[in-house]
Amino acid sequence: MSQAASARGGLQNAWSLCRQRFEGLARAPRNRGFALGCCAVLFSAVSLAQGAAGAPPALPVSVIQATPTTLPNILEITAQAEGAKETEVRARVGGILVKRLFEEGRSVVAGQPLFQLDPEPFKNALDESQARAKQTAREAVRLKGLFSQQAVSRKEFDDATSANEVAQANLKTAQLNLTWATVTAPVSGISGRAQRSEGSLIQTTLEGSLLTVIYQINPIWVRFGLSASDTARLPGGRLDPEQKTDVTLLLPGGQVYDQPGQLNFLSMFIDPKLGTQQMRAEFLNPTSQILPGQFLKIRLTTGQQENVYLVPQAAVIQNERGFMVWTVGADNKVVPTPLKMGAWSGKNWIVLSGLKPGDRVLVDQLIKIRPGATVVPNVIPLEQLAPAATARDGK
Repeated sequence: MSQAASARGGLQNAWSLCRQRFEGLARAPRNRGFALGCCAVLFSAVSLAQGAAGAPPALPVSVIQATPTTLPNILEITAQAEGAKETEVRARVGGILVKRLFEEGRSVVAGQPLFQLDPEPFKNALDESQARAKQTAREAVRLKGLFSQQAVSRKEFDDATSANEVAQANLKTAQLNLTWATVTAPVSGISGRAQRSEGSLIQTTLEGSLLTVIYQINPIWVRFGLSASDTARLPGGRLDPEQKTDVTLLLPGGQVYDQPGQLNFLSMFIDPKLGTQQMRAEFLNPTSQILPGQFLKIRLTTGQQENVYLVPQAAVIQNERGFMVWTVGADNKVVPTPLKMGAWSGKNWIVLSGLKPGDRVLVDQLIKIRPGATVVPNVIPLEQLAPAATARDGK
């Protein structure tokens, strides 16, 4: 039993005794005034004790003292990886595809055979071109001798020479067509899936000639875009290409990729379809850990944010009106304080506005707090909260 309850019980017993005595004294008129005075004093004491017992005690709480600071300006944007080079492998001649010579999704080297078109038509064309070229060559030699003897006209000699040149050119074309019947890799990289299967008729049109795609993934490119809300958080409202910008890649699990990146493309206009400013970063990818098409996150660190505050995430309350924290006034009463928030910095929120230097922000007992409640604040350093938060998270 508490001390207040004990006091309240004792006074109630005294009040009962007083009432009994009053009933006895009241029978004698000369003692009636004295009895009334004593009972009035005891009644006031009982009322005061009951009032004191009903008032809630001040709640002990932990607070941090708001201190303005300067932080690096950090943006995290969803991004997608793509090959540094994505080369289409197309057939240069038409024919029936008879064989695929590579394993889809595996590494290929420049010059490696990938597809084989039926070579027989090209062999026949080559044989015909060779025969025609030999015939025209002999004719050109024969007419040259006759022309030197002036046995034939200049026109006949020139026609024979031109026919031989055309035949020799056709022979070279036939040789190339037979070579092109074997489709080879134009560059080294990772092969995509085959677009056409064996037995398909391959044509040299734009739609009918694509056979596969080769991706060069070391280095790997990562493409992303900055929205209007992203650029609003940058100094001057845009990413300055002349300013040093650190580029970090975050893997799907949240881990930081161990290779640093650098921007290699910065568009100077807004994409009308996406409404974003398109950018691209380059990362080394020696183990092929990053694959084309993979969704990742880019972290850009550029410029600084001045006169901002750090507040633990656990201290921030979000509702339909936005974000707020409980602050302790000079009279040790708590008041709700709306905030304008930035991004996260580790375990803390970055507060852009709403706090003043020296404000005391509650960091615990939030569920027990009501506006105007009196508290007993205990100021602790912000750094002291980090180990506790880490321990709660099980890390």
